[in-house]
Amino acid sequence: MSKAQRYFITISDLSTARGDYPELSFDGVSPEHLAKDLEAALREPTLWERWRVMQDDPDEVDPQTAIVDPEATVTASLEAQRVEVIVTTSLSHSIVKHRLDLLVGRNWKLRDVSSV
Repeated sequence: MSKAQRYFITISDLSTARGDYPELSFDGVSPEHLAKDLEAALREPTLWERWRVMQDDPDEVDPQTAIVDPEATVTASLEAQRVEVIVTTSLSHSIVKHRLDLLVGRNWKLRDVSSV
């Protein structure tokens, strides 16, 4: 795995931030709940496995997209009417993006990335 990075993400309206698949989507209302769900999605393959079986040919899904980081951490807080999320992980941007898209759709914005 690569060196850990810190992703700074904002979500302007958490109450409407949902993914395309209702059965995989974030269903909470608090930043803390989002942090818990996203951290689990990065640490464990459960969300990815549920998404994979929904695909037309699950056996053809690239197994590299299942990579997890058991050390990933996520914090989230409400700041100035938007949710500020900080993700610290060694997972690639594409993996973090995919898991965020499953949980909250395209309702998030990457603000910055830094090395840890």
